[in-house]
Amino acid sequence: MNRTEQLKKLNQEPIWDIIIIGGGANGLGTAVDSASRGLKTLLLEAIDFSKGTSSRSTKLVHGGVRYLEQGNIALVMEALQERGLIAKNAKHLVKNESFIIPNYNWWGGYFYTLGLKLYDVLAGKLSLGSSKYLTKEQTINALPSIQQKDLQSGVLYHDGQFDDSRLAINLAQTAVEQGACVLNHFKVTQLLKNNKKQIIGVKTIDKETQIEYSIKSKTVINATGVFTNAIMKMNDTVYKKYIVPSQGIHLVFDRSFLLGENALMIPKTSDGRVLFAVPWHDKIVVGTTDTLVKKTAIEPIALEKEIQFVLETAQRYLSKKPTRSDVLSVFAGLRPLAVPGKEEQNTKEVSRSHKIIISKTGLISVTGGKWTTYRKIAEDLVNKTIEVHKLPKNKCVTKHLSIHGNNQNNTTNFQNHLFVYGTDANDILELQRTEPELKEKLHPNYEYTLAEVVWAIRYEMARTVEDILARRVRLLFLDARAAIECSEKVATIMAKELKQEPIWIQNQLNEFKSVANGFLLKEFRVL
Repeated sequence: MNRTEQLKKLNQEPIWDIIIIGGGANGLGTAVDSASRGLKTLLLEAIDFSKGTSSRSTKLVHGGVRYLEQGNIALVMEALQERGLIAKNAKHLVKNESFIIPNYNWWGGYFYTLGLKLYDVLAGKLSLGSSKYLTKEQTINALPSIQQKDLQSGVLYHDGQFDDSRLAINLAQTAVEQGACVLNHFKVTQLLKNNKKQIIGVKTIDKETQIEYSIKSKTVINATGVFTNAIMKMNDTVYKKYIVPSQGIHLVFDRSFLLGENALMIPKTSDGRVLFAVPWHDKIVVGTTDTLVKKTAIEPIALEKEIQFVLETAQRYLSKKPTRSDVLSVFAGLRPLAVPGKEEQNTKEVSRSHKIIISKTGLISVTGGKWTTYRKIAEDLVNKTIEVHKLPKNKCVTKHLSIHGNNQNNTTNFQNHLFVYGTDANDILELQRTEPELKEKLHPNYEYTLAEVVWAIRYEMARTVEDILARRVRLLFLDARAAIECSEKVATIMAKELKQEPIWIQNQLNEFKSVANGFLLKEFRVL
């Protein structure tokens, strides 16, 4: 997946079958589905693959225990089915994780054991393992860091844990392998229409070169997540809002706060949400919140009340109490929730199910959804596009389509930080052998090497320091201060690879530091 090659492909096609705007979970999934059906497919992403919501999840591939409690059986069944398919098609990224619900009242153990047995049944043949009731002693053995006072019992169940941005990159690579053209840092500025006001393509700008392109297409799909309304506005000056953004934040801590291999699930917090503490890349991710916000932002910032809520909830359930100074990184993401009617209603009640909207101009938009169901959303979206725009009726093949990097796994594999590269891991090691200087670590406290930076530039279309440190090696999400400390080293090697001038390095460092400061609590930001 090389940007120069993709640019050549862009210029060779006079008219595309499908143009997809947006390189998050839904857009990339749609590119894989469309291209694997033999449709001429182009995906344009304004910044970087998974730059928005799709890199800021709780890192779970799950059926949604909370939806089960709400009685949304259909959504849970669909998500459990899709969870099983991702676990098979991207084994290098999806880990079978044990979650434990601690109960501080006598009835909780029985209530959640019963509910999770139903969860197991709904998963069918794609189940990741059976849930079971735990005594107080078993709960403490499984979660040594749990608050023991008043603890009555626990319930263990299985779900999937994954790396969201790595999956996004692998989906982009899979789309390319299936014949699609995918480009990041390409912003769509206008929807092109004929004299009947039907969409016939897009106008877009390559943000690296500032070259503008007018590209023809039979159909255009709007898969821009929280920015859906902005494309709708481009489509028609009189439009209704189709999504309501809800912010969720996560705090990242050292593994010492949650000893052992199990994740913690708190089924009822003070605001009625589920809260998770999940082991991820040798750290603990704790979240999330659900805060209605009025404006969408490319870089949403965690609100003080959200930080306090997550900290206080974690302190209530963990025996080692995390404080503000223990936060290694804080990241905020916006959920693009489909509006059911009244915009003002509580976001916890807004549907996580996806919706497909057909505009009079022929624009097809998708709203809602979540990472776990990205494949099914893409299948529905391409089916609808084929139906509306009379494209060849080729069947969906993604249920059993292996995603780039797919490799056999076991629990110990995930202890090797290169395992998330799957079948590409050996090529990165080969880079280190042929260019020994690339064995150098990015940061003394982490295993990432310069070889991974070079690999990301040459084969994963990374174009900025942020692309590398946020979404290729994930250091910004794991330890924001460490990411800032090694940013100059990354910028220098990137400038060499991309043949950029020294001024480029300085501009990149300024831009990265500005973004990275948003991942640090206010009092710890770098000047």
